[in-house]
Amino acid sequence: MRILHSLIWDDEHKQKFLKSEKLPSPEYAPVDLKTCFEHLKDARQLIENKGVVGQWLTRATDSLETTALMLGARGTSEFFTHSAKLYGVPTERLIDRKTQVIDLARHMDNTLDGLDVSNLVIDGYQQWLTAEEFAGQLKGLLHHHFETDAPKIKIVDDIPSKALAGSKRIRVNRHARFTPRDVDQLLQHEALIHVATTLNGRRQSNFPLLGRAHARVTEIQEGLAVFAEIISGAMDPRRFRRLADRVIAIQMSIDGADFKEVFDYYLSCDDDREEAYDNTRRIFRGGVISGGAPFTKDMVYLNGLLRVHNFMRTVVKLGRADLIRLLFIGKMDLEDVPALAMLASEGHIKPAKYMPPWAKDLRFLVSYMSYSGFLNQVKMPGFQAYYEKALADVPKLWDVLG
Repeated sequence: MRILHSLIWDDEHKQKFLKSEKLPSPEYAPVDLKTCFEHLKDARQLIENKGVVGQWLTRATDSLETTALMLGARGTSEFFTHSAKLYGVPTERLIDRKTQVIDLARHMDNTLDGLDVSNLVIDGYQQWLTAEEFAGQLKGLLHHHFETDAPKIKIVDDIPSKALAGSKRIRVNRHARFTPRDVDQLLQHEALIHVATTLNGRRQSNFPLLGRAHARVTEIQEGLAVFAEIISGAMDPRRFRRLADRVIAIQMSIDGADFKEVFDYYLSCDDDREEAYDNTRRIFRGGVISGGAPFTKDMVYLNGLLRVHNFMRTVVKLGRADLIRLLFIGKMDLEDVPALAMLASEGHIKPAKYMPPWAKDLRFLVSYMSYSGFLNQVKMPGFQAYYEKALADVPKLWDVLG
């Protein structure tokens, strides 16, 4: 069940909408669900373990069943019901039973709103790379980390984004411009998380499931990948705000906004019609174009980041930093950690062969998480009120200090 492949829209919808702004009417190719349900029934009969391992495999089977039901309901409100079960909704509360992802998304959006990113880079420091230069830099880094298992790089004309990455091939848009930060982001997010966990998972001959990217593992995969961008210094404010905007747009659709209204929201964020369309399409693919039933996958980036960060901060505080490297043995959810840790201790799981440098050498990460926990004890409002008053009349220095 290839979820995103099953939700593809013909490019003709984009051209028609940008010309007329009439709501798209996508159609989806049939999916053979009968065979899928037969396999799932067989899989359930094979789960003999009643402990944490059986619970892990049962959760995975349940997720695959929900995925099948979701794909069978494309274009209807029922699609959203299954999507919400798989990926959650913005108003869902986190483990603390208090925090809602939509509130954090709005807070981040307000913090970064109106920020002139050009002021954050000293003139002359930012460089532009052609597709060939980008591919050349990336190729060397991939070989350094993966050697003979490094994905091949191909420069192409037929992709909508700047680059598309898989475990065997990375396609680069010939007509796009890149920066060194784009190299770092793709390396940290796609290669050292998604590609690495795919390759590590495929080495788990006892549990091939760990090498497969199914819906249940998406949140932690994307959360870990966004965390990797942050901890490695590859994150960018525009990208961070884009993750928050996705959550806000999903909630808009849940509340009834149609495709055009969400498109207008994105257009107000960044005056780029094609990008606004592409962002809106991500939310409405498979769902109801008139609103009320979106595809909620795009909230996993922010929600996953929160879950991964808090997991790492907690295991460091508990003296269990050993569990951080477990996250790289394949594709999993955090709920699967007890089962996979037990299997690893019994020799049924192989150690991860490929990991980012910050996971191989945990000294910085442990220090960072200890500091993060320390900051959590400090009450921000008092400091903010003090400096807000003290800096009220201080002139801005962007033009003076570069």
